[in-house]
Formats: sequence, structure tokens, C-alpha cells
Amino acid sequence: MSDEHTTPNNEELENINNEGNNEASEQNELATSDTKITHLGGMYQEWFLDYASYVILERAVPHINDGLKPVQRRILHAMRRMDDGRYNKVANIIGFTMQFHPHGDASIGDALVQLGQKDLLIDTQGNWGNVATGDGAAAPRYIEARLTKFAQEVVFNPKTTNWKLSYDGRNKEPITLPVKFPLLLTQGVEGIAVGLASKILPHNFNELIDASIAYLQDKPFEIFPDFATGGMIDVSRYNDGARGGAVKVRAKIIKEDNKTLNICDIPFGKNTSSLIESIIKANDKGKIKIKKIDDNTSDKVEILIHLPNNVSTDKTIDALYAFTDCEISISPNCCLIEDNKPKFVGVSSVLRQNTDHTVELLTRELEIRLSELEEAWHKSSLEKIFIEERMYKEAGYENSESKDEAIDFLDKCFEPWKPKFRREINRDDLTALFEIKMGRILKFNSDKANDYIKGLDDEMVEVKNHLENIIPYTIAYYKHIKKTFGKDHPRMTEIRSFENIEASKVVVKNEKLFINRDEGFMGTSLRKDEFVCDCSDIDDIILFYKDGRYLITKVSDKAFVGKGIMHLAVFKKSDTRTIYNVAYRDGKKGTTYVKRFAVTGITRDKEYNVTKGTVGSDVLYFSANPNGEAEVLKVILRPKARVRNLVFDYDMAELAIKGRGAMGNILSKYEVQKVALRKKGVSTLGGRKIWFDKDVLRLNSDSRGDYLGEFHADDSILVITKSGEFYHTSFDLTNHYEDDIHIIEKFNPGKVWSVAFYDGDQKYFYIKRFQLEASNKKQSFIGEHAKSYLVRITEVDYPRLEVKFGGDDKERENVIVEVDEFIGVKSFKARGKRLSTYQVSKINELEPIRQKEVEPEPEKPTQEDDEDQMNLFEQQ
Repeated sequence: MSDEHTTPNNEELENINNEGNNEASEQNELATSDTKITHLGGMYQEWFLDYASYVILERAVPHINDGLKPVQRRILHAMRRMDDGRYNKVANIIGFTMQFHPHGDASIGDALVQLGQKDLLIDTQGNWGNVATGDGAAAPRYIEARLTKFAQEVVFNPKTTNWKLSYDGRNKEPITLPVKFPLLLTQGVEGIAVGLASKILPHNFNELIDASIAYLQDKPFEIFPDFATGGMIDVSRYNDGARGGAVKVRAKIIKEDNKTLNICDIPFGKNTSSLIESIIKANDKGKIKIKKIDDNTSDKVEILIHLPNNVSTDKTIDALYAFTDCEISISPNCCLIEDNKPKFVGVSSVLRQNTDHTVELLTRELEIRLSELEEAWHKSSLEKIFIEERMYKEAGYENSESKDEAIDFLDKCFEPWKPKFRREINRDDLTALFEIKMGRILKFNSDKANDYIKGLDDEMVEVKNHLENIIPYTIAYYKHIKKTFGKDHPRMTEIRSFENIEASKVVVKNEKLFINRDEGFMGTSLRKDEFVCDCSDIDDIILFYKDGRYLITKVSDKAFVGKGIMHLAVFKKSDTRTIYNVAYRDGKKGTTYVKRFAVTGITRDKEYNVTKGTVGSDVLYFSANPNGEAEVLKVILRPKARVRNLVFDYDMAELAIKGRGAMGNILSKYEVQKVALRKKGVSTLGGRKIWFDKDVLRLNSDSRGDYLGEFHADDSILVITKSGEFYHTSFDLTNHYEDDIHIIEKFNPGKVWSVAFYDGDQKYFYIKRFQLEASNKKQSFIGEHAKSYLVRITEVDYPRLEVKFGGDDKERENVIVEVDEFIGVKSFKARGKRLSTYQVSKINELEPIRQKEVEPEPEKPTQEDDEDQMNLFEQQ
């Protein structure tokens, strides 16, 4: 069997080619006219934009109306459909939610646990984890949940909900839930989308309601974050939660004793594990010194930090804030979906829009209710007339041959009553009358029907009144929500102003500084050379040279700083108490000058000069005085004809403290051979002037807050608390104080205090007078009983108290008590003298009649006064 191959001739080949060209031409024309060719790069661009839009709108960013992400909204919708008042297994809730959410069960479970941990919308049962410790929840099959009463009352209303089909078209789901509350600001939210992120911090439940009411009343309002983990927050740069703002959040640290600190609240976004890890890292790096850490956290946070001996608790608290996660900065970014677009706004704007939305929802609910009442009134009135007038027994009705004929007859029967109805009687209304059963007609009670219709009338009047006064109605609604649920949501985070902590002031001296003067090296690794001082690895060092140069440089392991160093020490920025006393010769044979100055701040690694900068200048005497001491110098002149006194003393206290660039005063017009120390001096700066800033609860020397006085080495500060305790502290600027301070002042051991208090043990009011003793421990002057409390405390010399009576003795006249005549001065530990055996309702302090003659107090100094006195900031 053979195959026959036919070879086409040239004409046939040409025809075949022409046909192929025609077909290709037709295909190109078809593609050009009906299809659009998209290159691969264009496909990626379109797909990426579609994906980005989907992530922004459908996954990561909440909607402004209900404050929920899609997964959260679908979880709540699913729980509402499943709700029967009992708990449901979380695994069942996740499975039910998957009808609406086109993603895996893990994402739904995580979102559900986060909602449950917020303790607002979901009532949980079982192990749902711990936000404070970071422990996760148990498996979904072991834990249960149901909607809270708050969620059922505030979040849902099918009548005002706008619906859409679910992703597979089998179910309906809400576009947004009709939330009548600023839920977005209460819960907060954090989401990362494509190209943008949203971070809205949670706010306090009751404060948001108060702000909404204030907005409806056209009053100003301001809202700040509040975290379930407690702690403290500085909102000075909150910027209304918009982009560019920031808040500082601190853990709350309490001093248990001189060797133990207790962290009882943690910053938002942190847990005990991560916080302890940051503390251990700071300790390993030498930033702080701790002995051990005990984590006793259960339902409440309790992290005990035990300190070694001779470690300051106050400085350790500052170091914890400076070097660990005990203080963090959070940058809010209020981004949300509005009109299907992402929008950046402030939290105040969100609150106003949520409040306006609540007004709209309440208006729609009232309108729907009014429509329902009108419909019920219409049908009840029809039924009442139909039965009372026995229309069902009319001959025309009974003899009607068809239903249409019977409806037409009924319509004519209602003619006399039609003007009383509020809408037309339509065919459906008449048809419904046919369906009334005879048993119901026989049981009809005209009086009950009248009462029911009257009740509908009264309710319609009430609803119309609410609609006409929708703003007062909304305010009443908010007040109802606050009264019902507000008690469960107190403010957890304390709003405070934080003082900026300079790390160099609180870091532990974890290094030792050495110097090799012969070779000109300085550093912390030169352990075989001369020891200078303890320092930290972030300190700056100030160096003074014999030729008058000085500079500031960073601490390092080893650095070449040159020879001729006569002084080096740790530099303290803005230190106005350290005064340098210098005698220098200008040039090789020039005049000798003396000067006193402070170095408060210069550029690092830039050379300066204490002399005039003349070549050959030499420093003849130098001293650094931490408290502005001024010594007496012995000056020896070079022998010269007709100069009798070749040796004389010079008191540096006669020199004014000037700027570091000042030339100084001439020591002698003759050539000086030598300058030496004759006698050590005392401080010329006087005591240190201290102020107390109530906003940050810290001492300062910058004239901020209340002036406490001028303090010398032996002085102390007295603190009296609102709970009737007192203690003393030093005037160290690193001291920490609690926010229960009633009185803080410079301690005066001779001052007499007069106190009125309630003794919980004896159940009577007492008065006592006493002088306080110096004590670093807290001691009570009203007794240790838990129910004792302080009523009045005064330092006036002749106090007068007015006693008002109550209860069964409220008719008794008020009594005036001259305290100094009533009781003498005794120990603060004495019980005192009982004020009265009658029931006391109030104790007021009156103006004293007698006044002790005292010298007028000097005018309180200001920072400018200090600067004028010391001339520290004079610059040439």
C-alpha cells in the first residue's frame, strides 16, 4: 500500500497564501473592533488597584457609621441570628459567620477573641486569654459567647438596617449595622491596608456619652484615650487623634519600700512578658540595676522589681521610663471609610458624625414606630366599627354572590366613617375583615377596644412629640445608656503631664573612666591607668587643658584626647551650680586674669578657650566647684624692684560669676609667678530654690509650679496626704510623688498643725494639735483604722472651727470652737480630744480672730532673679 503525495503548483500556493492573509486580516479587524488588548504590565496595575481597594474597603479599615470592620460586622450579625439568650460555642459562631465572610476560620476566630476581650459587645465564658499577660484564648471548641445586653439594645434593629447579598448570593448581610453609639471610638481599631493604615485609640465609654451630649447642646468638648490596661497617658500632643499627633503612655509604678517597685498597670499594646523582657535587656546593658523580678500577675498586674542596696528607687523609676517599655509613644492615625473612600479625620469629627448618625437612626425608628401605630389604629378602628355596627350581618353582605360584590358593599357601609380615618380605606383593609373569625367577633369587648385605640392615640402623641424634640430625645437616650451601662466602664488610664526624662541623668553609672596623661588617651577600657570617675556609656565628658582649651566629648572605650589635661569630669548639661574658678596668664608675659564661670551647654567636640586665646597663654590655677564654692588664693609675684608685697591673698568670692566667654578681672598689674590654694571656700550661690509642679508631680528649679523655698543641705520637704499621713523627702529633683498630696512644703519642725478628723475606731470626731517629726516613712496622724478620715487640717496659730450637727441633732445650734483653747499641743500619735457626742454633719474653718504678728515674707524669686544674681548666662 502506498501513499500518494500531490505537490501543489505555483498557482495553488498563491491561492493558499492569499486565503491565509485574508483570514489574518479579518482576525486583526475583529480584535481591533471588539476587543481591547491589555499588556501584562497593565494587567498587574489593574489587579493591584482592585486588590488594594478590596483590602481597604472590605478588610482593614472600619466604616464610620458603625465603627466595625467587615469581619466584625459579620460576626455580630451571625451572633444576632443565632441568639436565643444562651451561650454558643465559639466554634459554632465561627462556622455560622463563614456564610457571610469569604475567608478562613482563623481570621474570624482571632477577630471574635479580640471583640470578646474588649468586654463591651460580647459576653464571654471560659478562657478567653489575658490582655495583660499576652496569654491566648483556649480553642474555639472550649469557649462560649453571646451578645451583651448593651449590644442587643444599641447595635441591632432590622427595621433600620440596609441590607446586601452575601458573597455567594445565598444570604443577606448588613451594609452597616445601625449602631446608636460612638462604638468606633470606644473600642478603637488598628488595621494595615495597602498604602495606608488606621490606628484609632480606644476612649472612655462615659466620656464619649458626655461629649455627645455636649455636642448636641452646642457646648465644647474634648475627648482623650482610655485603655483597659490602665497606666498613665500624656495627651499634650494628641492632636485630636489625627495624623501627626502622638501620645506617651506609661506604666504605673508604685514604691512598695526602699528596695521594691511594683508595676501595677502596663502601657497600652504591651503585656507583662514583653515588658519584663525589656527590663531585663536594660539591666543586661547596664542602663539600670535590678536584683530580681517577680511576676505575680493574675487578674491584676503585679510585677515586683527588687533593687540592690544603695540603688535609688526614684532614679530607677525614671530609668525604667527612659530605657524600657514602661514608657512608649503611640502615634494615632484616624483613618476610616466614608462614602466608600478612605478618609483621614480627627476623633472629634468622628464623634460629631456618629452623634448625627444616632439622631438620624432614632428619627427613623420613631418614624417607623409612628407608621406602625397609625396602621394599628387604622385596622383596630375598622375592626371596631365592623363588629359594633354588625356589618357582617347586613343583608347585602350576606347575600353577595361574590367576594368583590361583598367588598364593594362593605366599602359603602364605611362611607359615614371615612372622614374620621387618617388614610383611605383600601381593598386590602376590607379583605382583612373577611378573615375575622366568628369566635373573635363573639368575644369582642367594646371597652377594651376603645382603651386600646386610646392607648395608640396617646403613644402617637408621644412619638410625635419626640420627633418634634429629637435633640432632647437623643440626649435622654444617651443618658439612659450611661445610667444603664456606664457604671461598668470607669476611666482606667490616668491623664497626666509627663516631664521629659534626660537619659544621662538617670542611667546607672555602669562604666569607669580612666586616663593616660602621658600618652593622651581617655576611655573606659584603660583599666591599668589612672581612674577618674564612674560614668555611663551615654555620658559626655568635659576636659580642660593647661593652655586654656576645653571641650566636651562622648565617652568611648579608648580615644585620643591629647596631653596637658588638668581636669576632666562627667558633663551635666544646663548645670548652673557647677562653677569653675580660673587664674590664667594672657600670653607668655601678659597680664594675669581671674574669672568664675559656668558651662551650661556647648557643641560637642568643638574647642573653646577660658583665656583670650593669645598664643602662649597658661592656666595658673583651676578648680571645679559643684556648689559654686569660692576659695581664697595665695598669689606669689615675681620679684621686682619697688614691689614690697610679693605675696598676698585673693578671695574669689569677690568675683561675680560671669559667662564662660568673659575675659575676667586683672589679678595683679605685676607679673605673677604662682597661684596656689590658701583656704577652701563656701558656696556663694546660697541655697537651692525649689518649686513643685502639680501637673507632673515633680520638683524643679526652673520656676514651674508652686515655690517651696530655698533649700540647704540639711533641709527637707514635708508631704501631707489626703488620707491623713505624712512623710519627709529630700529636695532631690529626681524624687517621685503620688497624686494624693494635700500639702507639700519646706519642713518647719516648729510649726503647729491643727487637725479635725473622724476616728473610725471610736466613731466620733476629734481635734488634735501637734508638731510633726522628721521621718522618711509614711506615718498616720489620724490613726490606723480603715474608716478614719481627715476632715480639716490648718497651720494657722489660732484656728476657729464651726461645727454643724445632723441626723437627730440637726436642730441644735452651730458651735464655734477656738482650737487653741480647746486642746493643747501634744504628740501627733495622741488621739486628741473628742469634738462632740452629738451627730456632726459638717466642720467648717472660719477666719481666726487673733493673728500672730509675723515678719512679711520675702518676695518669691523667679528664674530671672537667679540669673541676675549669678550672671551665668552673660555672653560676650
